[in-house]
Amino acid sequence: MTVRAHATATSCAQGEELGFRLDATGPVGVTVHDATSDRLVLAATVHGPSWTLRVPGDWPSSLYRARFVSGPPEPDVLVPRPSGDLPGIGTSPDDEVYFVVRQATPGATSPILVSVPFTTWQAYNRAGVPGESVYWTEQPDRASRVTFDRPGGGPPPERWEDGLLRWLSPAGYTVEYCSGLDLDPGLLSAYRLLVVNGHDEYWSAGMRDACEGFARRGGNIAFFSGNTCWWQIRVEGRTMVCHRDPLTDPVDDPALTTVEWSSAPVSRPENSLTGVSFRNGAGTWGPSMPLMREESYTARFAGHWAFEGTGLTDGDKFGQGSLGYETDAAEFTEVMGVPRVTCRDGTPTTFVVLATADLRHWSSGGQGGWATMGVFSLGRGTVFNAATVNWGNTIHDPIVERITRNVIDRLSRPAVPAWEMIGPVADVRALAASGSALYAVSADDALLTRELCGQNMQWMPIGRAGGVVCLDAPREAGAGLGTGLYGVTAEGMLRYREAAPGPAESAAGGAAGPMGWAGGPGEWIDLGGAPAGTIALAVQDGTFFAATSAGRLWAVTFAELAASPHARWHDAGDSAGAVCLSGSNGRVYALGADHRLRTRLPVPAPSAWSLLGEAPGAAVLTVHAGLLVTAASGQPLRWRAATTFTARRAASSESPGGIPGAGS
Repeated sequence: MTVRAHATATSCAQGEELGFRLDATGPVGVTVHDATSDRLVLAATVHGPSWTLRVPGDWPSSLYRARFVSGPPEPDVLVPRPSGDLPGIGTSPDDEVYFVVRQATPGATSPILVSVPFTTWQAYNRAGVPGESVYWTEQPDRASRVTFDRPGGGPPPERWEDGLLRWLSPAGYTVEYCSGLDLDPGLLSAYRLLVVNGHDEYWSAGMRDACEGFARRGGNIAFFSGNTCWWQIRVEGRTMVCHRDPLTDPVDDPALTTVEWSSAPVSRPENSLTGVSFRNGAGTWGPSMPLMREESYTARFAGHWAFEGTGLTDGDKFGQGSLGYETDAAEFTEVMGVPRVTCRDGTPTTFVVLATADLRHWSSGGQGGWATMGVFSLGRGTVFNAATVNWGNTIHDPIVERITRNVIDRLSRPAVPAWEMIGPVADVRALAASGSALYAVSADDALLTRELCGQNMQWMPIGRAGGVVCLDAPREAGAGLGTGLYGVTAEGMLRYREAAPGPAESAAGGAAGPMGWAGGPGEWIDLGGAPAGTIALAVQDGTFFAATSAGRLWAVTFAELAASPHARWHDAGDSAGAVCLSGSNGRVYALGADHRLRTRLPVPAPSAWSLLGEAPGAAVLTVHAGLLVTAASGQPLRWRAATTFTARRAASSESPGGIPGAGS
């Protein structure tokens, strides 16, 4: 006969004690298995109504399952496993108690911490029983307070977490475990990567604050989960509080009201932590759950590192069966066939959509919506989100497994600065950035634009490039010269046009250009001559810098050019072999024919160059807001933060000099 039982905590460290309360007074048989492998670690006879387990110091950090029976211990009953189509159907009976053993010294064996969602398991414990569960959601006699001091509270029948937990060790990953209730800054500080898995729906403010702070300080988070951080809870001792109704929650601080995180009066959408939300996601429940078998993701950014080694191309389907039973999504719009988040729902601007699934037809059996897999930066950390509950239970799928490995491998290792792809291959001859837009000159003299972001946006033509062979844009206007695009033609003419695309493209002439030159908003205006042989241009600190094919750098100030289109350009020293220049944040940057990046101060006189690093294969460069962007024929568009390079001073012994402007 089985014995009902519960533990006095959801976790304990190696070498610590964990108490159990048993619904029996005589001899009780107990078996303890590692729940991620079914390995038996203990079989003993104990005496009720209580038992204290001293966890051996050599038990690995893991999720464990204790089972209690009257009399001597019995062989454990194997839990049904996910079939590959739908999750398993086993229940978590009252004679089973799940608990985590934490590493005694956090981080001693692994940089990876896996959180187990005990709060969500407890929320579903005794679902539908009046007064004993917070379910069902709108059931009038649901409980608003449930205790951990009761039987049950193990994984739900669907075993959403099982697949990933059982895969990790055989796949070669040593990880450490914690209960979701353990998430605090002290514990997280010992790790590089936090893994959130399966169905982790119920989060306290302390849990959320700790994880957001962890990422901002440079920790990484991988959400192989869905419906994540949907409800706010409070934990009062061994009681979980979740009213789901702002009118019945007596809490004094409105920010701690136990409603959806996105709802008033909390109004703190979970998107800022996860990048996505169930608000835009989908769900298929009860009899409609088999719909999960039919659904797949569609790759939308197959060149991203998350897809490395999958062989996918944009538009390919993958991960059939991984979507459901609930998914999360970011609000997005399609721009020339590419998804781009709107950020109106609280999703960070850095969120990059990797894959989407249109699940709006699920409205007939649950909630219609979307799933959006993606990745974004949160402070100094990186957050990946698979955005579906059942991801781990389809890890037998080679594509799902490869993506999972890519994410875990990258986010659990020390960060190695590298160039990242942000756009498809395009034959562009010059780059510039202005505001939130990136501009390029194509091989056939078209002027192109796209948003400057990590998403793989397409280039959109907005007019002719006016024959310019190099391009740059200042951040500030001066001396009557605007903040648009400046370029130099092969014939040595410095030209200007407004940067903003859109209605200006179709506007008729008559608008005033810089310094009063007449011309339409989309037209190029000649400003004056540039040094002969100019191949690169930078605009910074009210000064134009031109690099020539002869290896010299020349400069003229805004004020000098405003005074006369025939202004004299001053010799500013060696160009460091630049084939492309850009100005940003009080510096001039140069890309050399040797694919090396250098920088110097924007003074119209010789100044030493500092070597930043390598830009393999790059032919064109622009720098904006701390980001270096490069491209080349046959290469994708890439970017990298300037701060990821270690600058080294390079001596310059060039002497000042001057030549007349080409128009003088």
